[in-house]
Amino acid sequence: MTALEPIVQTEKLNHVYSAGTPFQHAALVDVDFCAYPGELLGIIGHTGSGKSTLIQHLNGLLKPTSGRVLVEGQDIWASKAATHRARFRVGLVFQYPEYQLFEETVYKDISFGPKNMGLDEAEIDRRVRQAAAFVGLPDSVLEQSPFELSGGQKRRVAIAGVIAMEPAVLILDEPTAGLDPVGVEQIMGNILDYHQAKNATIIIVSHSMEEMARRADRLVVVNDGRIPLEGAPREIFTHQEELEAMGLGVPTMTLLFHRLRSLGADVGSSVFTVEQAKQAILDALKRKGGV
Repeated sequence: MTALEPIVQTEKLNHVYSAGTPFQHAALVDVDFCAYPGELLGIIGHTGSGKSTLIQHLNGLLKPTSGRVLVEGQDIWASKAATHRARFRVGLVFQYPEYQLFEETVYKDISFGPKNMGLDEAEIDRRVRQAAAFVGLPDSVLEQSPFELSGGQKRRVAIAGVIAMEPAVLILDEPTAGLDPVGVEQIMGNILDYHQAKNATIIIVSHSMEEMARRADRLVVVNDGRIPLEGAPREIFTHQEELEAMGLGVPTMTLLFHRLRSLGADVGSSVFTVEQAKQAILDALKRKGGV
């Protein structure tokens, strides 16, 4: 596989819920989606847009009504073996994954996936401890019940359970939902550590425009079961009116700088984060000889 070939993609993907009933609903319509090796991809869209339906196709949790899903160039529904392989190559962490913990100890919960892969005990132990380290869990908690931990720690355990399978693609559905700002930074830091250490493809579903502007290499916008926009954050956030019509917004800093430019301020047009805003203001002051 070359660096330019998608690691996971869909071709004319369609999914219809309750087909043939009065409740029939087309959740995905001819979706062509792709993610590339090593990239951090953000998926954004309003509630009910089709984001969750899309990501559940990427590791075979849902089967297409029509169209194809390919992982590393292979149709994941070509055979049972292909489907089984895809579920280990593409790891999916649902929203509020801490509610899916069930084992007696943290160690057993994290080791559940690797055990199902048929690995030996030494490899399972290595993966459990490495995954725990990636998400900031000390060895001292591994023999504790996950239900004794804080909410943030439980989420780390759930994420570690997927990381321990060492997927080539890690998908996270709203991984920072419900967390305070410190928790958001910690969880995102854990995810970025894994991304950098393993060069894995990371796909994050998020409602946070600011977070995606800061983190993502590329964004995919889902609306009414289709993908109307995709590209680098600086490209996506120039479509302010289109995003607002879809029930989405742009980062607060972008709105602020649009307003400053409308008032005649000589500031940059590609500002999405606080860091970029600081630099843009410093650059504007330098042009005026103020610094």
